[in-house]
Amino acid sequence: VQLQASGGGLVQAGGSLRLSCAASGRIFSSYGKGWFRQAPGKEREFVGLITWNGRSTYYADSVRGRFAISRDSGKNTVSLLMNDLNAEDTAVYYCAATRFSGEALKVYEYDYWGQGTQVTVSS
Repeated sequence: VQLQASGGGLVQAGGSLRLSCAASGRIFSSYGKGWFRQAPGKEREFVGLITWNGRSTYYADSVRGRFAISRDSGKNTVSLLMNDLNAEDTAVYYCAATRFSGEALKVYEYDYWGQGTQVTVSS
């Protein structure tokens, strides 16, 4: 069982960045894949989720309309496209997998976590 996030970096405000999360085959096909972020001194917060079958997505209010989650079944990867970034998006971003088939917005609803990838937005 493995999740590996990548794609973080430094971007200017208003710019875009795409994060990727590579998952093992079992995880990819059976679990919903979510993204969380954690800024310094703050709790880890939900960003978005794509369900195990790829049919539904959920987003935090703070990113809805700017961020989009997609998946590539052939590559067992899930991507988080982040547009119109601002300083408040600066955080370590984590991908995670949940056994819940629908909405899962809480940290405790996720079973597996990847290592984080740093996203820094300069103003």
